[in-house]
Amino acid sequence: MKDVVKELEKALFFQKNKINNPRISLEDIKVATQNFNNDNCIGGGGFGEVFKGELQDGDGIKTIVAKRLDTRLGQGEQQFWNEYAPKGSLDRYLKDVSLTWVKRLTICIDVATALYFLHGGVGKQAKVIHRDIKTANILLNHEWKAKLIDFGLSFISPITQKSEYVIDYACGTPGYVDPLYEKSRFLTIESDVYSFGVVLFEILCGRSTFEIKRHRGHHLPEFIRNIFEEGKHDEMVFKQIREQIEPKSLATFQEIAYQCLYHEREKRPTIKKVLMQLKKALEIQV
Repeated sequence: MKDVVKELEKALFFQKNKINNPRISLEDIKVATQNFNNDNCIGGGGFGEVFKGELQDGDGIKTIVAKRLDTRLGQGEQQFWNEYAPKGSLDRYLKDVSLTWVKRLTICIDVATALYFLHGGVGKQAKVIHRDIKTANILLNHEWKAKLIDFGLSFISPITQKSEYVIDYACGTPGYVDPLYEKSRFLTIESDVYSFGVVLFEILCGRSTFEIKRHRGHHLPEFIRNIFEEGKHDEMVFKQIREQIEPKSLATFQEIAYQCLYHEREKRPTIKKVLMQLKKALEIQV
């Protein structure tokens, strides 16, 4: 059923984007990406790298994004998934001053909306736990609209099934993965909420969890907890956008983002509540 869902999502993507011939040959993709030249690499995930390329389309040029699966990881044949996301992944723009506070809030809302859908928020028959929420798995188009990608680690279950699952081993990206899931191997949708909380603070701080690890010796969640305990909330805000932010918008954002990082799962907010509070922060700002 996981394969069925993936193919149906592809069919919907092609229909929405009016792609009449979605199949692109390997040779065409190699030409478009200059044989997967590293200069064209715009991101990556647990199963391979993502490359931007330009493809001749009639009298014009079409921009494509192709994901090259790493077969050494045992994930099957190389497959290519094309998406229109010319700006690449969000992690490349955390320090970009052109990414204003309003744009950052809008991106957060886009991702929260996707997670709300995955977690069964619109009456679907199944819920999906992404398991690898991170800024490198969020692609941006030319209008800064965000799209959540890389479902290679995703877990699918009927909504009627219990909300807690035993997984043989915890997987995800260090610095984002829910520590309770990592310790107990019990997976819930709250594990996605924790990872999203890390992303929210990365967007606010203008720094990745890996950068904080290099400079502070620990990942972003511990850094954030220390800041909150010391009452130095302003110090976590990306300096270049600090003056743009309305204090009430910042407070609303910080409060819900911090709740996502609670160690106890039952204290973490639902993704629906996160989405509502992010929208509130945007309404206050604008």
